[in-house]
Amino acid sequence: MTMFHPIVPSAPLPETMNNPFGYETSPVCEQAAREVMAHLSASPQWKEEIENGKMFGVLVVKNEKGETGFLAAYSGQIGGRSDWDWFVPAVFDYLQEDGYFKTHEREISSVNDRICELENDEQRLALMRQIEQMKVAGNEEAKAFKKAMKEAKVARDLRRYTADPDELIQESQYQKAEYRRLKKRLQKEISVFEKELAKADEEISRLKTMRREQSDALQQWLFSHFEMLNVYGEKRDLLAIFADFNGKIPPSGAGECCAPKLLQCAFSNHLQPICMAEFWYGASPKAEIRHHGNFYPACRGKCLPILSYMLDKNFAVEETLITRKLTWRSKILSAVKTVLLFPFPSLRHKLFPIMFQYEDDYIVVVRKPNGLLTTPSDTKKRSVYSLMRERYPYWDTPLTVHRLDMATSGLLILGKTRQTCIALQRQFENRTVEKRYVAIVEGDVPQQRGTISLPLRRNVLDRPRQIVDYENGKAALTEYEVLLRKNGRTRLALYPRTGRTHQLRVHCAHRDGLGCPILGDDLYGHKADRLYLHAEYIAFDHPVTGERMTFEWLAEF
Repeated sequence: MTMFHPIVPSAPLPETMNNPFGYETSPVCEQAAREVMAHLSASPQWKEEIENGKMFGVLVVKNEKGETGFLAAYSGQIGGRSDWDWFVPAVFDYLQEDGYFKTHEREISSVNDRICELENDEQRLALMRQIEQMKVAGNEEAKAFKKAMKEAKVARDLRRYTADPDELIQESQYQKAEYRRLKKRLQKEISVFEKELAKADEEISRLKTMRREQSDALQQWLFSHFEMLNVYGEKRDLLAIFADFNGKIPPSGAGECCAPKLLQCAFSNHLQPICMAEFWYGASPKAEIRHHGNFYPACRGKCLPILSYMLDKNFAVEETLITRKLTWRSKILSAVKTVLLFPFPSLRHKLFPIMFQYEDDYIVVVRKPNGLLTTPSDTKKRSVYSLMRERYPYWDTPLTVHRLDMATSGLLILGKTRQTCIALQRQFENRTVEKRYVAIVEGDVPQQRGTISLPLRRNVLDRPRQIVDYENGKAALTEYEVLLRKNGRTRLALYPRTGRTHQLRVHCAHRDGLGCPILGDDLYGHKADRLYLHAEYIAFDHPVTGERMTFEWLAEF
């Protein structure tokens, strides 16, 4: 089979298959990826398309003869095809011009064209303009009448002590009734044209309903034909897989990513999966953080249900790079840095992995180490919140006022009373809290200082990652200053002016930000011994005394 490419591993093969959603790329996968990139460089017919950016994947396998090789895949299509030689085929090829999908897709496109034609009909557009003009003119007429009523009221107030009170009341009531009649007349005039427009839009609404129903039916048909093989040779279609996993309909493009295609080919050809990896080739996209030659985990929104079925593993609760547990080494290091506090309610002493920077009757400022959550997650890991609840079980307060990512170390404020929490949160909302982070990023940042403004939103198909979205994202602003450049890395001071999730990490890594991911950022860059991001300074007004409080904890890196 031409899709099986023999390889002589330059290092020992992994003993177990890696987790596609959180892994350190094995040397043999890197070796295979280099061969794929060399093949892409020698394929001029794809050059322009793939240089705009594309995800590729490799799966190292053994065949029935015990020979080691790899399979290669690309996400979606290249040049409108999913059957290029040298790469694994699509799980289900629906792109034949005279096939069911393309035929019905053309029918939907025809309906869509008709909708566009009706929406842009000149008579309809003229009718819409006339209605808008009538509304503007009517509002002006009503506004003028309202102004006249106010002037008349002022005149009546001047006559209040000389005129007949009943006459004044009658005049006021008459003007109010006239105003109501005016509004009713204007609405009646407009409604004649609105009914005419509604009649024209009935066909548009009918066609839109037809388009939606046809699209839904075609998607259902498509997902029912994506039959995925699992490690036991069993088959299930995408509709059944997603229904069992989360009770939802598969998202568009499900089953067309690299990982499912690679495993489907391996299982179909009796190949034993050894390890896999996905990498980005070409220019970085506008929204997501992807850099040429960098490796990335499989997307969770589309692939988590599919790969959990294919590999018969519950990746949703397994340890991954995104929600990994502290290693024993980091636990020991954390314990060394702890303070031993007074007995807990259980009357037992425990090591408390957070140090106190400041405490009074109303607030606490703690030093959160990297690797510790701010608040509990679904996996019920220890967090600053849970540890403080153990120490202060009778606090009737939410405690946490703001958050730091699990991988980020730094100063964290907590409130001891509900009132202080509310007061502190209001300061964060009003952006009167001053924060300074220090970070080490990969690469040399050329400008000495600057501002990054990239709106962010959650990537619903690949949580917890964030993406840049200029239409639907929330405004995010970061100022930065270069502190040191050394050995191809840059030490930065970062000043977030907004508090979006992963704001500093995305602003550093994104191509339209610094294009230099924070060292150790396993979501947007490369893994290291830790995430080199530390919240070292914070200033705020004390929620009770009003005194300006400033705290600093210098980074240990």
